[in-house]
Amino acid sequence: MQLDNSFTVPVGLDDTWQLFQDIGAVAPCMPGAVLDTVEGDSFTGRVGVKVGAVRMSYRGRGTVRRDEAEHTVVLELSGSETRGSGTASAEVAARLTPDGDRTRVTVRTDLALTGRPAQFGRGILAEVADGLVQQFAARLAEYLSTHRQDGGAPGTALPGPGTSTAPAPAEPDAVDLGAAVLPVLARRAARPAAALAGAGLLAWLLARLLSNSRRRG
Repeated sequence: MQLDNSFTVPVGLDDTWQLFQDIGAVAPCMPGAVLDTVEGDSFTGRVGVKVGAVRMSYRGRGTVRRDEAEHTVVLELSGSETRGSGTASAEVAARLTPDGDRTRVTVRTDLALTGRPAQFGRGILAEVADGLVQQFAARLAEYLSTHRQDGGAPGTALPGPGTSTAPAPAEPDAVDLGAAVLPVLARRAARPAAALAGAGLLAWLLARLLSNSRRRG
């Protein structure tokens, strides 16, 4: 399935492009993700997901390609459940464009899932993915703001590739996919409920009009 998302970060294109060179800085901003190793343009990591009381952990690897002329970053990702038969693979293409003194990041994801998360279907996964991308954007903005508060002025170097030295946790902090899905389901359920309520109100108004008309007749 194909998913399209976009967000903005509160710094210019050059700084944002520089940040995207460092997978060690970008990856921890993704909810539920832990980066284990980085070797050149290849990396390994884990993603934790919860659906209700069920916790799933995916272990996988990826590669990154960059096109500086187009300010595009492409990730090729693949993984599988550590305790289960589910699999996930994705090609994630992020394109950076200037937006005044900010940067807009447009993301297109070609995603293939098997196992329990696949049961939610494209529509729900698209809305959940948008929520997760917005969390990712907020964490990126916080990272950039923290760097600036630590003394880095616009245009100065951000921490370079490979400078992320914090040890990876034993298990990723699982993103609660169930909690993300429930509001989406509630909104979808509210639409037919609102339509039924509107139809009921219309029927009541028509009945009142007919009743008043008969009395006058």
